[in-house]
This record gives sequence, structure tokens and C-alpha cells, in this order.
Amino acid sequence: MARQQAVAAKAERLLGTAVVATSPVAGGDVAVATRLRLSSGRSALLKSLTPAPPHFFRREAEGLALLRSTTATGGVATPDVLAVDDECLVLDWVETGRPTADAATRFGRALATTHAAGATQLGGSFGAEHDGYIARLPLPNRPLPTWAEFHAERRIAPYLKVLRDKRLIAPADADAVERAAARTGEIVPVEPPALLHGDLWNGNVLWTTDERAVVIDPAVHLGHREVDLAMLGLFGLPQLAQVIEAYQEVSPLADGWEDRLAFHQLFPLLVHACLFGGRYAARAGDLARRYL
Repeated sequence: MARQQAVAAKAERLLGTAVVATSPVAGGDVAVATRLRLSSGRSALLKSLTPAPPHFFRREAEGLALLRSTTATGGVATPDVLAVDDECLVLDWVETGRPTADAATRFGRALATTHAAGATQLGGSFGAEHDGYIARLPLPNRPLPTWAEFHAERRIAPYLKVLRDKRLIAPADADAVERAAARTGEIVPVEPPALLHGDLWNGNVLWTTDERAVVIDPAVHLGHREVDLAMLGLFGLPQLAQVIEAYQEVSPLADGWEDRLAFHQLFPLLVHACLFGGRYAARAGDLARRYL
């Protein structure tokens, strides 16, 4: 490992300890990631973005803290937040390994426990105290009393508007998504708010060398618990069947949940269409038409 002087100096200022070496970490779509080796022998991860949107890394740190607040009672694990400022976030390093059935079982149970922690927050409303981010896009979180309202107004409408304005979605696909979102209350069973990770695709689940799962890069809010499960399935989480089986041991899902997963994938597909274009918008239109 070499030592990038500017990165090391920033980390030393935030952590109050010497950085012996640094090395780039591949894989991030938004922030620049750097591994730090500290004088104590400990490793850390520094994520930076210049300029970062307002409160970008602080919202991530707050989300990790909310999720981590459930760990002691059996909820999901997250990396420790070591430091945060307006342009970077420093996390404890997570040594990754292979996904195993035992790790998947523990993760499924932990996710169910974390979800259950949302039921008493925000007075039973859906959303969050502050708006956040998903990837580099703004994430509207102003609370609403029902999931049907929140899903249509805070999750579908803002991104559909971006796609329409930029002509990144065909009018027929946009119409199908809008009409399907208007039926959220008919399609999705009424349940208490769950504490969601909010961006739980397989890349945000790290399988560790000690057979655990650690979640990263959250977009935390109170929502419908099936959303996190749908996100896990969107790009194929390893051991997903085992995760869901274990989840249901703790918190059984309402009948028909398998048929609703595609409906919950409309939002992340719209986000991906805003970020990357391609066929994500057309795929959202195809899924939406299943529910009309």
C-alpha cells in the first residue's frame, strides 16, 4: 500500500491518528473509496465526494446509526462510523468472505428484527425526519400517514417526473407506472411502518469472513417491509431463499408476497433509469402493466 498524502492528511485530521498507507477500492458508483491502514494496525474505509450534495455523508452516517441501534437486540450489522464531515465518511473496514447458508439465516432473522423497530417511530407515519439520498439522487422523505400515499407521492412521482422531463421513458411506460402506483392501496397489504435500509440491493450486503452479513450505503426511512426484500431480489442476492425463509421464521409475510415483489421493484427501476438510462424505464413499464 502506498500513501496518498491528501487523503491521509484528511483522515488523520478526522480520526486523530496516523495513517500509514492508503489504497484505492474499486466498485463505488458515486463516491471515491480508499482503504486506510492506521498506525494502530486497524483498517478503515474513507468515502469522499467533492463537492458532495448538502448533508450527503451525514445522512448516510445517520442512517447507519439508526440501523445499528437495532443490532443489540438482534438487528442487522453495520460498519462502525469512525468520522464524518461534509465531504467524506470514514467507516470501520469490513473484511469480506463468501456467502454461506448460516450467514444468510442470521441475516434474514436480523433483517426482520430491524424492520420491526420501525413500528413505533414517527408516530406511525411513513417517511423520515429528513430528506436523504439514494445513490446521488435526492430522496424525498416528508412523512405521510399511509404507505399508499407515500409510495405514490414520494417514491414514484419524483423519479417519474425526472424521466419524463428528460424524455428517458416512453409515454406508455410512464402512464403504466403512474396508474399502477395509484393502485398501491389495493395491491399492498396495510402494515405498520418498517425501519428500512432503503437501498438493499445485493451490492450493499457484505458477507464477512466470520459468516455474518453487514449492510452498507443505506437510504433509511420508514416504509413497507416488502420493499427491502424486493430490492434483495432485483439483482439476485446469493442465498436469497435462505434469507427469506429465516425472515419468515421471525416475522411471517402476508399471503401473496411473492406476487408483489415486482410491484415493489418499480421504484428502484425508476431510480436506475434516472441514473443509468438504458432499458430500466421500459422494464418498469413492463412490470407495472402486470398490476393494471
